[in-house]
Amino acid sequence: MPEIIILAMVFLFVALRLWSVLGRRTGHEQPIAKPIETPSRPSPATPLPGADAGAQPQTLADPLIEPGAMTGIRAISDADRSFDAARFLEGAKAAYRMILEAFWRGDRDELERLADGDVRDAFGQAITAREEARHVLDNRLVSIERAVIDKARLSGQMAYVTVRFDADIAAVTRDTDGNVVAGSLTDAVPTHDVWTFGRHVGASDPNWILVETDEAA
Repeated sequence: MPEIIILAMVFLFVALRLWSVLGRRTGHEQPIAKPIETPSRPSPATPLPGADAGAQPQTLADPLIEPGAMTGIRAISDADRSFDAARFLEGAKAAYRMILEAFWRGDRDELERLADGDVRDAFGQAITAREEARHVLDNRLVSIERAVIDKARLSGQMAYVTVRFDADIAAVTRDTDGNVVAGSLTDAVPTHDVWTFGRHVGASDPNWILVETDEAA
């Protein structure tokens, strides 16, 4: 009889411990992607680092993703299990700043690493036109007010994710003597850009590259 009582007490203790661990689960215990720690001068070769292996795609309730992009996000996640939308978006914001600052500086080498084909050429042509006019941009990205994944699709092995950036930019154009030609650093201008990043899901390189730019409607 004492042995039975002791076994019953042990069973009750184990059952209570299991309930304390498992009984309180709410269905939201998926690991949260660790935000990218962006250094003051991140490497231009890695604007959009890949996510941790096994990360889960975002849900429909996530404000970072427009509902119309969810089908594409799921397709990309199925093809590349390391893809995580929240981590991607943090990288996209870092890349947005890096690319704008490279363009404003006229840094063609950095743009070569961050942008593809037509986009890179368009940046280069604008820089050439600015140089011929002997103008210098003294712009500042004041803040990114909002960044959201607007569209996503998988075309063969190529993944494309479109991000809408709502930002405030202080823009000044100066001549070679430093005189202000246009703009003001004291008045930030709201901007609304739509940028598309692409990556081959089978590539060992986790980096994404800018493939298209547009202004938001």
